[in-house]
Amino acid sequence: MELDAGTWSIIKDRIKLRNKENKLVETWLDPVQFLETSQEGQVPKMVLGVPTSLHQYFVVENLLDKIFSEIAEHYKSPFEVDVVITGVKHASAEPGNLSEAMVQLDRSHQGVRPPQSTTPPPFEKPVFDKKFEVLNPEYTFSTFVVGKSTEFAHAASYNVAKNPGENYNPLVICGPVGMGKTHLLHAVGNQIRETYPDCRIVYTSAERFLNECISALRRQDMERFRHKYRESADILLVDDVQYISRGERIQEEFFHMINSFLERKKQVVLASDRFPKDIQKLEDRNRSRLEWGLIVDISMPDLETRVAILRYKAERMGLRLPEDVINYIARISKISIRELEGNLKRVKMFSELQGLPVDSHLAKKVLANQETQTTISMEDIQRLVAEHYNVKVQDLKSTTRAKQIVVPRQVAMHLIKKHLSRSLVDIGRAFGGKDHTTVMNALERVTFLTQSDLDLKNDLDELTTRIQNITGV
Repeated sequence: MELDAGTWSIIKDRIKLRNKENKLVETWLDPVQFLETSQEGQVPKMVLGVPTSLHQYFVVENLLDKIFSEIAEHYKSPFEVDVVITGVKHASAEPGNLSEAMVQLDRSHQGVRPPQSTTPPPFEKPVFDKKFEVLNPEYTFSTFVVGKSTEFAHAASYNVAKNPGENYNPLVICGPVGMGKTHLLHAVGNQIRETYPDCRIVYTSAERFLNECISALRRQDMERFRHKYRESADILLVDDVQYISRGERIQEEFFHMINSFLERKKQVVLASDRFPKDIQKLEDRNRSRLEWGLIVDISMPDLETRVAILRYKAERMGLRLPEDVINYIARISKISIRELEGNLKRVKMFSELQGLPVDSHLAKKVLANQETQTTISMEDIQRLVAEHYNVKVQDLKSTTRAKQIVVPRQVAMHLIKKHLSRSLVDIGRAFGGKDHTTVMNALERVTFLTQSDLDLKNDLDELTTRIQNITGV
């Protein structure tokens, strides 16, 4: 399969077929046109065109993961996808009545981590010398709203950015998904770039580091890999560092990489969804290195800070929100900052598409399924678990027996039974019609594993805390 216009036509048809009950997908997918396949980078890039910035936003936020997954299923080599604005109108570019479809699409994407750019993370290029392509310019210290739960992490990150390599090395930022760890990581890089323009910065994720290491081992090209990470950079920023524990050889390379930076007094900043002591199978020498510097934690902001974040985000979007709307969105958005911003974007989009003013009536109509002031639903718990494990809610409801899906599915069933006391039949029905014996086995399996699996126990404790933050119980 080639990345050409014919392939794109096939991909569109397949996405429509898989989502034939969701007319909104077809409405927004039809105007997306194939423009070219660029060969300028290390991997081919399929460039797609859309009529307006609104279409670009919607496709990137809601359809790009579908597009990428569909291509990846048939194109077995690395590739990139970019979505650009052409200004060329399409016959079906104007959406119709979206009320029901928006709710349906929102539910279908619950638990999906929105892409940070139009280029999928596994194929982003590393940063060398003065190139900062993967540092998000919007993620700076000035755009980070500080609250009680984040002030220490913010202060430590700012100090490191102002004096790299002098204090707190390495700096490890810990906290649940969607709380702002990646924002601070990028903010450090952007601040260093501004203060020390000659600094060479590498930003990567632990998963990308792992994949590149495996690839280098297969090609017998470890010298180039080591030079890239150990000698060609002054600043090292690593996201999702908890994934480093997946293999002994990876941990060895990671250990020597960190050592090379610390020995040269070069700054290292890491982000993780759990503390080093809680990362199961992490070697003691790596745990010791991570705990050598400063560990800061970051958690969900209180209501006052969430209101401040919303005001700032709305101002950046050029959106004027009444106080009652701000308070409403802040009150129901208790899971993560990502959820908070996502709810704001949904209200803004619905207002623009329907030509309606933003008021409390509109906000409650758009976010009715997000209302979780004192209760939490099975769908909410499924979304929390999916986000925590970086999988999709629809995967939890599927029939797949892959371990990376089975464990989150069993955890979600366990939490629903524990916090909602729903019947086995109800729980099974919520997971794609599973039999009640399947649910019973899942509950027994989780109970058994928590006695010996520290990683799973930590996952359950963290998710339970987040559920309690929502329900207040």
